[in-house]
Amino acid sequence: MVSKPAHLLAHPSVPGNPPTLLDGLQAFFVYEIAIGGQISLINRLDRETSGLILVAKHRDAAREMSIAMEHREFQKTYEAIVSGWPEEDTFVVDGPLLRAGEIAPSPIWVRQIVHPDGKPCRTRFEVLDRLVDRETDHRFAHLRCFPETGRMHQIRAHLHHVGLPIVGDKLYGPDPNCYLEFIETGWTASLSRKLLLDRQALHASALGWRQHLWHSQLPPQLSEFIECKTKSMS
Repeated sequence: MVSKPAHLLAHPSVPGNPPTLLDGLQAFFVYEIAIGGQISLINRLDRETSGLILVAKHRDAAREMSIAMEHREFQKTYEAIVSGWPEEDTFVVDGPLLRAGEIAPSPIWVRQIVHPDGKPCRTRFEVLDRLVDRETDHRFAHLRCFPETGRMHQIRAHLHHVGLPIVGDKLYGPDPNCYLEFIETGWTASLSRKLLLDRQALHASALGWRQHLWHSQLPPQLSEFIECKTKSMS
């Protein structure tokens, strides 16, 4: 088990990618690979999502855990910081997802939307803290997220759908054009004002399977964001 930092690709996707988590693991386990091992990532995280990734070091383990992942035997827990307050302290989003480009022209092919023709998708949420910015009175919430399915961008798309975008999310945040702007210009002062963080505030904090339960603490950038806000008793 490893805890991936934000901004690091988990797995190469196209030729010429910057170094990835898999590259680093293959270099670290060079001896195991030389005697017949195989390094496999069992779960994936988006580049800007931090947290737990399960690693298999041989083919049999990779096969067993991949099958278990497909059968939804793993219990995944994430933490997110969102803009706005949910109405309830616990809530469920049960909304099928598909790519926006499948139903209308879209400049961002990977963007997912809730649509009746999409694949079944369900996420449970609970509020850990309700926060208020000391200077602007803007509301934020610290959530725990439990994805019951494993669709692309599931948590991010579901929170956007209910009006609670994840802080720092360039694709599902206040304006999807932030993603296109970032691709063209990189991180700028303008994007910083809109998004507040240079990464999406989403962290894979726990992963359970059979008798195993792994944890990863919230990274300093996210815990410091929470600490600089006031906590509301409302």
